[in-house]
Amino acid sequence: MVSLFTGRILITNNKERDEVDTEHELSKRMDNKVMLLYFGSGECTRCQEFSPVLKDFFVRLTDEFYVERASQLVLVYVSQDETEEKQEKFLKTMPKRWLFLPFQDEFKRELESRFAVSNTPVVVVLKPSGEVIVGNAVEEIRYLGTACFRNWQEAAELVDRSFFLAEDFDDVAKRSITDPIRRLKYKLDKKTRKKEKEEDAVF
Repeated sequence: MVSLFTGRILITNNKERDEVDTEHELSKRMDNKVMLLYFGSGECTRCQEFSPVLKDFFVRLTDEFYVERASQLVLVYVSQDETEEKQEKFLKTMPKRWLFLPFQDEFKRELESRFAVSNTPVVVVLKPSGEVIVGNAVEEIRYLGTACFRNWQEAAELVDRSFFLAEDFDDVAKRSITDPIRRLKYKLDKKTRKKEKEEDAVF
């Protein structure tokens, strides 16, 4: 899977717009996972109907509010938007764990050609090897919901993550419902300690 994006920059759809550009980072995000390539746009009427369905589908499989451990799933948005502003507007409404190609990256055209994309929306489902599981899973996602992921998981022959060491999957270790609160408390404590040090330095 990594080979598909080797030498490319992928951007995380978070506030910081973190770049995923090294082979190590790509491997960490994509190895042993089912990949969805979402060809769509914020302006397309059919995409406007489908995107909230895809968002809910992705969140229910990866968000700790719904699942104890995020599913082995990664999604890359391949924008068909007319302008970068329209792409940004659309992405603001989508999950922070989505990845996307920079708007100017011509590799998007190559992907469209490779997967024979003519009309949007299209969701191509890929094995970690890059082999296609489903050419367009839009209707499958719409009517089967998260149940279809189990079929893809079996088809992709993913290795059970329990065989890996915890440090190999620091983002997907089991979390309790209080973890987000603890992480926030840690951040606040860290800021408080830093502020106290700065005040001590002044006096």
